Amino acid sequence: MASATFTVQQDTALTNSHISLNVAQTASLRSQLKSQRGILNSNNIKALCSQYAVSEDSLLQGLVPLASEFSVAPVSLFHVGAIVKALDENGDIHFYFGANVEFNHQALSLVVHAEQSAINNAWLNGAKKILKIAISDAPCGYCRQFMNELADAKEFDILLPNQQFTLAELLPHSFGPTDLGNEFSLFNPKPQLAKFNLDGLDETFARFALNAYVPYSQNFCAVKIVTFNDGDFYGSYAENAAYSPSLSPLQSALSQFFLAGLSFNESVVKGITLLETKGQENQAGVAKAVLASFSNLPALEIISAPLKE
Repeated sequence: MASATFTVQQDTALTNSHISLNVAQTASLRSQLKSQRGILNSNNIKALCSQYAVSEDSLLQGLVPLASEFSVAPVSLFHVGAIVKALDENGDIHFYFGANVEFNHQALSLVVHAEQSAINNAWLNGAKKILKIAISDAPCGYCRQFMNELADAKEFDILLPNQQFTLAELLPHSFGPTDLGNEFSLFNPKPQLAKFNLDGLDETFARFALNAYVPYSQNFCAVKIVTFNDGDFYGSYAENAAYSPSLSPLQSALSQFFLAGLSFNESVVKGITLLETKGQENQAGVAKAVLASFSNLPALEIISAPLKE
């Protein structure tokens, strides 16, 4: 099967009603985002706002077309971008980019939506509170349900090209974590005190697995993608009260991978490993289905490790 590829429009400039960048400026910013894996930190944001004489929110919405360029959409050919504006643990504002990711010849339920991608990017990289999310197109019901799992679901604004909403306006009479008796939520997880009982386990890999949001299955799990020349990429499992909008650890990791502008093929990828909690495993089938969209990749390694207090 043909592998998904990362494509960008190198010959066009980034423009909308909020900000206008010429071709050279767009190319420079595109390159910066790839190197920073889809994140603009507070210093980047301040510099760009000063350079282009725009507000933070104008910059946020103005950069959404660039987020769409990270989309991998071989099925729909519909490229969606999203950017989360969030606070880190120090109260600094960062922009976390996201884009939809699709997989050839696989169930459409495996697609990573742009909103999921941006939220996942913020979550994996230490964001503590979402303030706003700007999206190129109105969020589908699936994404509205995914956002409803967030600790800030009732507080942040959803910015569309010419409209602004709260999630409550887009998802009335919602069903969320509290309906299943879960007092915790994505970005406000239950403290995890257990550790994996496996000698020699990569500490960073274990941390991503233990940071998974899994109140329903208790399968603390993560995926690690090792590349030859571009470092490692990690993804954690994020569940949802409605179950179907849950984001698997491989989808989480692949979303991060594509935000770096890389092609998922044998010349880039050295290894792929899934770490699951022994006795709670449920992700091997999903991971294998996603990977079936690609050819000539290294075989998936699966580690199942028990937890200990």
